[in-house]
Amino acid sequence: MMNLQGRGYLLTEQVNPDSLNLDQLSSVELVELFNHEDAKAVAAVAAAKVQLAQAIERIAEQLHHGGRLFYIGAGTSGRLAVLDAAECPPTFCTPPEMVQGIIAGGAGALVRSSEDLEDNAEDGEAAIAQRQVTQLDVVVGITAGGTTPFVHGAMSAARSRGATTIFIACVPAEQVSCDADIDIRLLTGPEILAGSTRLKAGTATKLALNILSTGVMVKLGKVYGNRMVDVAVTNQKLRDRALRILQDLTGLSREAAGFLLERSGKWVKLALLMHWTGLEKEEGLKLLSEYQGNLRAAVASYKNNSQS
Repeated sequence: MMNLQGRGYLLTEQVNPDSLNLDQLSSVELVELFNHEDAKAVAAVAAAKVQLAQAIERIAEQLHHGGRLFYIGAGTSGRLAVLDAAECPPTFCTPPEMVQGIIAGGAGALVRSSEDLEDNAEDGEAAIAQRQVTQLDVVVGITAGGTTPFVHGAMSAARSRGATTIFIACVPAEQVSCDADIDIRLLTGPEILAGSTRLKAGTATKLALNILSTGVMVKLGKVYGNRMVDVAVTNQKLRDRALRILQDLTGLSREAAGFLLERSGKWVKLALLMHWTGLEKEEGLKLLSEYQGNLRAAVASYKNNSQS
């Protein structure tokens, strides 16, 4: 395991020359400085577009064949990992096991600082073993400074099990290397508050995870146009969103859209297919299954067959 002493050489630990007088700034100047620096997080994600695109393709391929996606991190990185994973089921109606977030210290570390737990590589290895990771799965290790032993232990264990590995860090590879299938570097530079990677590094990581999970779900047919047609209708807000999607895409009244939604079992994707093909629920389910849930492909196939 790498030596964690003397980490001052890491990009994320360096002192930002533009914030040397941080404690002397007015509140407006503070906000302006943050706004200026946060723009670098967006630029860092843009600079990693090729690697992010490769990751989307690789993850989608593995999940299409029954694999799972694991994010793993400690501290801020771990909390962001769990957040992104937790938002996939309500947004895309994915089973909870498809995308999972793993944080050093477990659930308690989400609300209480447990940064000391990131230093144990064996815990990372154990987390991978506990979830019985296989060659079908993808493990994304997230560590802003690149050195977290918990993450490196997990990545090593995942590689030994044949899983696809993706590494996300905010330091250049020449500072910290990692043997991964895809290496994503989000180079946001020194933080306004030296070493506080919950700032720009955390922002860039959140942006990258947004892109990864949403991009993968688009590839898996969870989206039609730019609508979340696999949204889980579990509360009034989401029911309203489902009804608006149906109204916008079908031209139905709100009442008719509500009736269609109920007939489909509260599944927007199936409701749309039923409306556009005239199929009943069971037939529609069968057609969607034949096309792995891809609404556009299923509807196109039905119409082509109907015309032939």
